[in-house]
Amino acid sequence: MRSTFGKAMTLAAFIAGTTFVGMAQTSTAAPNQPDMVAHSEPPSTPDVKTSASSGAANPAQPQTQLTVEQEIAILKNRIEQLENEVKQNNTAAAENESRKDAATLTAAEKDLVSGSGAASLHAAVPSVPAMVSVQTVPVAAPAEPPAPEISAQRTTKGEPFPGDWTWLNSNGHQTDSPMATKYFTPEFRADANYILDYNHPKDDTMGGATESFRSDEWQLEQISIGGDIHIDNVRGRILLMDGLFATTTPRNDGSVNRGNWDLAGAYKYVSEAWGGYHWDVSHGLNVDAGIFVSYIGLFSYYNFDNWTYQPSFVSSNTPWFFNGLRVQYFPTTKLKIEPWVINGWQSYARFGSKPGLGGQILWRPKPYLDLVFNNYGMGEDDSANLGRSRVHADYSAQVKYYDKPERFFDKAAFTVTGDAGCEYGGGPVSFGTSDGKLDPHGLSPEQGTTSSYNGGVDCHGSKDGRPKEAFLGYMIYDRAWFKKDRYAITLGGGVMNNPGRYLTLLPPINGATAVTGTPYFTENAGDRSQMHDGTITLDYMPSQFITFRIEEGYRYSDVPYWTGRGGITPPGGNNGSPAQYACASGAASGFGYGTQGLYNAELACGAGEAAGTPAGLNSIWWPDLRTNQTNTTIAIMVRF
Repeated sequence: MRSTFGKAMTLAAFIAGTTFVGMAQTSTAAPNQPDMVAHSEPPSTPDVKTSASSGAANPAQPQTQLTVEQEIAILKNRIEQLENEVKQNNTAAAENESRKDAATLTAAEKDLVSGSGAASLHAAVPSVPAMVSVQTVPVAAPAEPPAPEISAQRTTKGEPFPGDWTWLNSNGHQTDSPMATKYFTPEFRADANYILDYNHPKDDTMGGATESFRSDEWQLEQISIGGDIHIDNVRGRILLMDGLFATTTPRNDGSVNRGNWDLAGAYKYVSEAWGGYHWDVSHGLNVDAGIFVSYIGLFSYYNFDNWTYQPSFVSSNTPWFFNGLRVQYFPTTKLKIEPWVINGWQSYARFGSKPGLGGQILWRPKPYLDLVFNNYGMGEDDSANLGRSRVHADYSAQVKYYDKPERFFDKAAFTVTGDAGCEYGGGPVSFGTSDGKLDPHGLSPEQGTTSSYNGGVDCHGSKDGRPKEAFLGYMIYDRAWFKKDRYAITLGGGVMNNPGRYLTLLPPINGATAVTGTPYFTENAGDRSQMHDGTITLDYMPSQFITFRIEEGYRYSDVPYWTGRGGITPPGGNNGSPAQYACASGAASGFGYGTQGLYNAELACGAGEAAGTPAGLNSIWWPDLRTNQTNTTIAIMVRF
């Protein structure tokens, strides 16, 4: 402040002096010139001092006049002198004050050590101007140590199956989870397709698969969101599911008709939902309970993860999920042993009195080899024939036989899967017809057959008159990747033989489900079902999170099975009675498959005297079923 004030006063004096000097230059006899020079106290400049001194000693002599430049130099020098004086005074005062404060604090420290009390402390505080308010600040209590950080999951010896396994069929090509946190890894999936069925069904309805449902339309097959949770070795997974899967998956489960609580409605929007715990034993020990995916048939439940959109029958006709308990044990980094105790074969509930038992052994001895062995048994999984038990074996090998990432053709692998199973038991021979004969052909009632067998079955041949109920199939696929896995092409197909049709998917004729059945495609013991298929698949994968796919497929059945041009929907739409024959008008006849069922249906539909003859069949509506299906699929699939 003082320095600023001095500068301002000096500047004012300079301005006044400059004005005066300008006026004095016009006259040689200015009476106040000596006063101005004497009061200016010029610095030690010899010429200036001589002029001023001689002017004061001999006032009679004419006063030497200063120029404007000289006056400015005098003022600048004076200003610098005043600034230096102010700085020196401030420095001396600050040093003196610091010495006093240090002496005071030293004395206070001695008083406190000698125990003279807090009064000495107040005396030791340097004086503060009265205008400043001093408040006593309470001393904070010592901070508590932070809580230990909760880990996500501990596996001391290392996680199993290290390395890159994105080349596997059913694993998918995603490598990162950009939204993952320490405790939660979110997951989003979207799968939309356009399928062109060259049979061109007029109702756009396709059957015989768990991936292909509508023709000549864009459809959202799957939309899912959820993720994995892992906190302090407690783990869980939830993946909600909507789209066509929310309807097409539950309709294949006949167990929901046993008892109450609408299990199909309770679980239809869930594809995975389980919780469990991880023990840090060997390379991991997990115990989980809930709904978890099944890899019987090798392919994943989700199309994004697979090499093809429409897998062969060995995969499409075997379970996608289980409901129950599983234990996963990893004795080494290359081996997993996983037993199951589950409700049944892809079922929300039990079909009968026995649960299903099974398990998986997964072995990856080399980075290019994956071996998986699935087994299932004991469960009673035929809701229409309780007492029959099912066994099934599913074994797969995946081999990466070429890997040159620096080349345009950078990778190639193949898979081989073989399945075998059967049903057995169910009691002695029993017929629902009076003739007591088993129709060896097992043709659909559309061809006029009315045989019905409801007795026991065997796994091997026909024993004691009981028909064979078995499943045998295989599939082979080969895939090649190009340009750092941006493009891929897959060729493959498979074969299925399933006498008794217990694993043959029921066509949705008139809205039929596994609970209702349909008289138009029976599942009697001995009914034939032999099929084969093939596909060629082209993939474009510009990112690890998306796949653009186009696929051409062909499928064949030895009995009419695939939807034809006339469709599988009665006139006027589904009539709500899929277990009954429908009249030519589309109305329900009131009679289903069984003894005299077709004859009575013809009468109810107005056949009159023609009932029971070929002409009487004209009164019944018949779905258009074909032995061949060729289709083109375009799909966009996202996962992150």
